[in-house]
Amino acid sequence: MPNTSRNPLRSVSHPALDFLVTFLRGRVQRARSGELDRGASAVEWVIISAVVVAIVGVVAAIINMALKNGADKVSDCIDGADQNGTCE
Repeated sequence: MPNTSRNPLRSVSHPALDFLVTFLRGRVQRARSGELDRGASAVEWVIISAVVVAIVGVVAAIINMALKNGADKVSDCIDGADQNGTCE
């Protein structure tokens, strides 16, 4: 079982989420240390965040659709199996 005592919201581990969290932590650390250019504005941060959220949402929708289609195929196969146990 993953250790969730440090951050109870991070109970799910996925390579894409791990990358996103690491990337965002790095950006926040750089912003706090003053390494970012002074021209970076709140609007740019909102746009970057919106793009990342949109990409994650599209990937999640694609994965969800693929899983649903696969589950439907398995269900149809089970419903249409003959006495020999093969799909029609």
